[in-house]
Amino acid sequence: MAMEVTQILLNAQSVDGSIRKHAEESLKQFQEQNLPAFLLSLSSELANNEKPVDSRKLAGLILKNALDAKEQHRKNELVQRWLSLDMGVKAQIKAYLLQTLSSPVPDARSTASQVIAKIAGIELPQKQWPELIGSLLSNIHQLQPHVKQATLETLGYLCEEVSPQVVDQDQVNKILTAVVQGMNASEGSPDVRLAATRALYNALGFAQANFSNDMERDYIMRVVCEATLSPVVKIRQAAFECLVAISSTYYDKLASYMQDIFNITAKAVREDEEPVALQAIEFWSSICDEEIDILDEYGGDFTADSDIPCFYFIKQALPALVPMLLETLLKQEEDQDQDEGAWNLAMAGGTCLGLVARTVGDDIVPLVMPFIEENITKPDWRQREAATYAFGSILEGPSPDKLTRIVNVALNFMLTALMKDPNNHVKDTTAWTLGRIFEFLHGSTVETPIITPENCQQILTVLLQSMKDVPNVAEKACGALYFLAQGYEDVGPASPLSPYFQEIIQALLNVTHREDAGESRLRTAAYETLNEVVRCSTDETAPIVMQLVPVIMMELHQTLEGQKLSSDEREKQNELQGLLCGCLQVIIQKLGASETTKYAFLQYADQIMDLFLRVFACRNATVHEEAMLAIGALAYATGANFVKYMQGFYPYLEMGLQNFEEYQVCAITVGVVGDLCRALEDKILPFCDGIMTQLLKDLSSNQLHRSVKPPIFSCFGDLALAIGESFEKYLIYAMPMLQSAAELSAHAATADDEMLEYTNQLRNGILEAYSGILQGFKNSPKTQLLLPYAPHVLQFLDALYNEKDMDDTVMKTAIGVLGDLADTLGSHAGPLINQSVSSKDFLEECLSSDDHLIKEAADWAKLAISRAIAG
Repeated sequence: MAMEVTQILLNAQSVDGSIRKHAEESLKQFQEQNLPAFLLSLSSELANNEKPVDSRKLAGLILKNALDAKEQHRKNELVQRWLSLDMGVKAQIKAYLLQTLSSPVPDARSTASQVIAKIAGIELPQKQWPELIGSLLSNIHQLQPHVKQATLETLGYLCEEVSPQVVDQDQVNKILTAVVQGMNASEGSPDVRLAATRALYNALGFAQANFSNDMERDYIMRVVCEATLSPVVKIRQAAFECLVAISSTYYDKLASYMQDIFNITAKAVREDEEPVALQAIEFWSSICDEEIDILDEYGGDFTADSDIPCFYFIKQALPALVPMLLETLLKQEEDQDQDEGAWNLAMAGGTCLGLVARTVGDDIVPLVMPFIEENITKPDWRQREAATYAFGSILEGPSPDKLTRIVNVALNFMLTALMKDPNNHVKDTTAWTLGRIFEFLHGSTVETPIITPENCQQILTVLLQSMKDVPNVAEKACGALYFLAQGYEDVGPASPLSPYFQEIIQALLNVTHREDAGESRLRTAAYETLNEVVRCSTDETAPIVMQLVPVIMMELHQTLEGQKLSSDEREKQNELQGLLCGCLQVIIQKLGASETTKYAFLQYADQIMDLFLRVFACRNATVHEEAMLAIGALAYATGANFVKYMQGFYPYLEMGLQNFEEYQVCAITVGVVGDLCRALEDKILPFCDGIMTQLLKDLSSNQLHRSVKPPIFSCFGDLALAIGESFEKYLIYAMPMLQSAAELSAHAATADDEMLEYTNQLRNGILEAYSGILQGFKNSPKTQLLLPYAPHVLQFLDALYNEKDMDDTVMKTAIGVLGDLADTLGSHAGPLINQSVSSKDFLEECLSSDDHLIKEAADWAKLAISRAIAG
């Protein structure tokens, strides 16, 4: 097979489809028939310098994909598969890979580096391949630069794949020594220096101990700062990327270096090539992020227990930092507004300026105002646009008091510019800035209103006119209108927008019909704004919202008429269907929420439901999500009458619950089951067998994304509340699932914040299930069926209390469950409850909570417990 493998690998990259397909089949067959031989022949291909580079690269790529996958469950399978291979075979594959690191062919070396790191990621945590790091480090002393370069690249990838706990500190020290030596200015080969700098970036997470040692930290920082001055642009860029990573990982160790870093970054921003200058700005954005987080968390009053104090680096750098950022705003690109993914110096500078404003608040205003005043009326569009961008960037952070006076003066100027400025860039940024003014300085919480009865009409006239402008300007005008409407959300029965409501709705519908509405996200923005205008509307404009129903229904109907479409048109059509379903959902929620409009609206319910069911026939995940959400809203509005749609809808509900691949659809469908439970109550009973079967399957699947599991547990509670004692037949399936999940989630190894957040979601879902089941059986003769489960529920509550890492939501639900248990099981559970920690310490803690929701739940639980114990 060895002779053939080269040819098959080359054929698999052939331009001829049939040759390619045949080769792919052969590879698949070979892999299925004899995996060890297959992997060996690939590694030998990769290691063989006589072979063509293309077959070697693909061999390495297939090897890499045989070790790793995006989906977690597939990844686990591949890891197990590798671990169970014969030791001899694995040793041979690893020897081939290490040998490839000295190949003269760069692509082969680089691929081998990645594969070695993937294997290390599997084996090092299992205490296998202990000699790997040692043998890599011995390569560093080779004289040939290309071997050094490949080895450093491998060490970098290895640090990316392996968690720091797996490598002992002695080896970490040696890796860092090798990497930092490779970065030294004395290193003759630029390739080695670049590989070393990139490796340091990945190794920073391992350097905790080294950064705590002054001498070692000084040395690392010196080498990184020197690398930012290398004559090679890629090395300078990589060195700044290291500084950015250091700024977030080791913020509290930076104080003595800040002056030097400021000088280096300022020089790079002013003089260096764009990729380097962008990273230099990113350093300051990253420092802002750190300080915003610290100040948010401790609200400015630092106590001894603050993890990391705020060093106020930004405040100290302000006088020099702000002028540097303002200069960048003048370096715009001609076509940046049309290009969705555009990112350049001016945009990075403006973003950083916005973060600086959020970090220091009022202090930024006097430093930016002179720049705005000087440039806003200049003949060169770049100066006018930069001044407008600077103004828009500082609106979040400073206090309204500091900004209101300035904004009142600027508002008229901005409105005129949006109508009359000859330059599209200036108009685009002006509309964006107006949106920011309305977002941060308009609304029921702002004391001095910026929008008054006198200027409201002028503002609307300008925005609606501007919505006819070129797509990128029109899109920003829609965004400004969105925030304008949102600010009037809580104004009471009469909204200042009501007199213009019809006109606003019509203008937005006109935008959705523009020929060019596909550009600059314009159509999406128009629907998002339409939804917000409807959501924030008051009763007096409800008749106009009612007139909108048949209009949107008609549009959705037209997208369903069976014309033959190209795949590009189909994609656009799916997007439109999703937007229309989303719009209907908002309208249904609005009209269904008020008794005055609900009855009139429900005349459309049959037709709307019919349209939604037709939407499901189109296979598209996003559209399904939107239609599902809209059906949930419709069920809520129609209540028990929704039962007449269940026969037609149930197959799609089941399809949603089975959709593991597009797990968002699955999660939303689970939410809709909850809506149906609340709407139909016991009328959902005929469908419960199917729903429960599907939910239990979902829970036991290892393919379903973990985020869907907490809502499924809550859904058990919804079903039990809806059908009461009829839930009896599901107890033997649901309760063991809940128990095992409860045990796992009570003592989860919550290594990081993300994991802790998920664990708390899971706990909350489990508790909601218990709560629904307990409440569902209340006052039923079958209550005693739940008694055997009571000890376990109490153990779970005690364990949560003892772990001390619940969030407020879990705390509230947990103390509620304690109350439900006492309330439903009464005196039967009295003695059990009496023995639990929860009924004493946990209850006491909740009774004295500052959070009124927790206190309310605890007061109720206390009452229920005293009744149960007295009973």
